[in-house]
Amino acid sequence: MGSLVAQLPALLGVLVGTIGTIVATSLADRSRWRRRQTVRWDERRLDAYAEFARALKEVHTIASRLIGGYLDRDEELAALAEADFRHTIAWENVLLLGDGPTVTAARAWRDAVWEVERLARSQQNRDRLPDLLHRANEARDQFYHAARGGLGVGGGSVAQAALLVSRLRDGRASHAGAPAER
Repeated sequence: MGSLVAQLPALLGVLVGTIGTIVATSLADRSRWRRRQTVRWDERRLDAYAEFARALKEVHTIASRLIGGYLDRDEELAALAEADFRHTIAWENVLLLGDGPTVTAARAWRDAVWEVERLARSQQNRDRLPDLLHRANEARDQFYHAARGGLGVGGGSVAQAALLVSRLRDGRASHAGAPAER
């Protein structure tokens, strides 16, 4: 019995060391798993944001070309319908994966582009066009700001609306028949 008591501190040390190793390994594995999950969802979120931006920009560009009136209206309306379909699918991914501020900004951009699209389809009151395009450009800037913030992307501002406003106001904004919306 005396030898067991003499070995008890060593056995307790081994037991404490084993438990400490198990706990440390478990915490490290859990942390690694969380990091991988975060990276995985960030990648999916980035893909969703990029696809949404591409699809909505396509709608915006086609609507702008329609307003310019330089291309076949029926072909452009068909292209606009297809672009709207792609936009709708991309929007669902943003709703599923996006954070609150980015979804809110995406909705504002989508609504602003819808106004441009409505004007293109109706062919009425084109006097509002510069303001609608500027509103869409500002909303796009806010979307990119929110998306970059949510994804932790640094590098400063990528805002374009302020750069495009003079083109919109001066009426020098056409590029192959499309108003300034780049």
